[in-house]
Parts: sequence; structure tokens; C-alpha cells
Amino acid sequence: MKVAILDDYQNVALRSADWAPVARRAEITVFNDHLADPDQVVARLAPFDVVFVMRERTSLPRDVLQRLPRLRMIASNGVANAAIDMAAAEQQGIEVSGSGGTAAGTVELTWALILAAARNLVAENASVRAGGWQRSVGHELSGRVLGVLGLGRIGSRVARIGAAFGMEVIAWSQNLSAEAADAAGARLVDRRSLFGDSDVLSIHLKLSDRSRALVGADELAQMKSTAWLVNTSRGPIVDEPALVAALRSGRLGGAALDVFDTEPLPADHPLRTLDNVLATPHIGYVTDRQYGIFFADAVAAISAWLDRNSGGDG
Repeated sequence: MKVAILDDYQNVALRSADWAPVARRAEITVFNDHLADPDQVVARLAPFDVVFVMRERTSLPRDVLQRLPRLRMIASNGVANAAIDMAAAEQQGIEVSGSGGTAAGTVELTWALILAAARNLVAENASVRAGGWQRSVGHELSGRVLGVLGLGRIGSRVARIGAAFGMEVIAWSQNLSAEAADAAGARLVDRRSLFGDSDVLSIHLKLSDRSRALVGADELAQMKSTAWLVNTSRGPIVDEPALVAALRSGRLGGAALDVFDTEPLPADHPLRTLDNVLATPHIGYVTDRQYGIFFADAVAAISAWLDRNSGGDG
């Protein structure tokens, strides 16, 4: 049996959990680079029986799965992975497993981005390292308006922290009730008010047909010219070309982004170089505790599959 671990960017998969139950019965190969071209993905995965994929990294659509006759099991992090064609996997008899996880890392990164943007931490740190001193005047968050787009398990925690900082917290999403907003320490507003009144607007929605490009040119135009857009959810929720245009023109104060339409972000992408962008490489869930859960659950799922399909040795 052969097992592939894909997109292990930091080369930590084998250190994040005890893979011995799998290594005793299968050959494990770890790939640290990312392949986006479907033909290259197929060529790489052709020899493998089992593949572990990180959610939103390598896609496994129908046309890829159909060209992988040896593949019998996919382990993924998270409860669901939209990058895997589940119907195609089922039709080909490919077992798919998920994992547990926590929301803490994304909540904490959201606030790291908000605070870093408000106090110009990257520029100030660079100034100190270069022998300089104070370069900018920061913005206090207390008394300002935090808008939360999507008030689920992550958004509600972000909202409560905003209230703790003394911010006025407002929220909107398509099915949000006033009672649910109140329970998270937020006030339900209409969609236009959310964009128009927020000094910081943080996105916490699942990506779906309904949320794709939900934040477009019209919504960005409604925002204050001093406002910051924060996205630690999914890149395609925001119309990326419209966001770049708003940032370049100064119609929007800035953006703090952990997610993008294409990941890894292309080397020549303008979001890498705009002065009013704070960007991180989709690290919201990249934490020691989270990785420990992801990979331990993957080991358990792959071991169980090996027990059923190779005689197993416990």
C-alpha cells in the first residue's frame, strides 16, 4: 500500500501525529510543493492507494478522480472538503474521511490581522529593524464599528471579542435573526448598513453559490474610504478584481486578507504589493493544536481503512 500526503508546506505532517500505525503497513510519501495543473496531479497520484489532502489546497474533481483507478481512500482535514467531488468518489468506491478541529486559530488570526492593521505593526516593525523609529499614527478600535458578515461559530466569537475591545458590533447575513445577533453581542442591521457603517468589516461565511462574490463592487463602494475589509473565510466570497480596484483607487482604506481566489497567491499578484494590504498565506487554521487534531484523525482513519483492506495488524 502507498500513502501520499499532499501540500505539506511546512514539512510538519509526520511530526504532528504518530504515523507508526500507518507506516507499519504502508509506504508514506510526503509532498511539500503544490501542484495546480490537473494532469500533473494525476501523474503524481497515480501510484497511490490513499491520499491525505488539506482542505482548499489540492482539488480532486471528477475528471481527476476518474483518472486515478488505484486510489481507494481520501483522508482530509475538516468535516467537509468542497474541493473533493464527493459524488464522483462514491461512484468510484473511494472512501472519504474528515477530521475534527477547532475554530480558535481562525478567530485569533482574525484579531491579529485587525490589530496589526489598526496599529501598522508590519511597517513599524520594519522601521525598527531598519534603524528607524515611529512612522505612523495608529487607530484605536474602541468606539468604532465592527461589522461581522456571517455570525456562525467563528463570526460570533469574533463579535464578542470586538465588544470586549469596546467596539460597537453590528452584523448581517441572509438568515441571521435579531435574537442570534444579540446572543453574540451584536446588533442586527440590514445589508447596506453593514457595509456603510463598518469601520472594520470581517467576513465569516461558508463559500457557496449564494455567498460567492457576495462582496462586489457595489458593496465595496458603500464602505467608508477609511474602512478595512478583513477576510479569513474564503477568497471567492469577495470579487477580487473589484477589491483590487477599490484598494488601488483609495475608495477603500485597506484589506487584511488570509484567503484568495487562487492559492498559493501568484507571485505577480497585486495583492502582494499594494501598500494598503496586509496579507497572510491562509494560516488561519495552521496552528500546532489544529494540526495535531487533523493528522491524528487522518492516521486513525487511514489505519481503520488499512485494517479493512489489507488484513491489518492492529
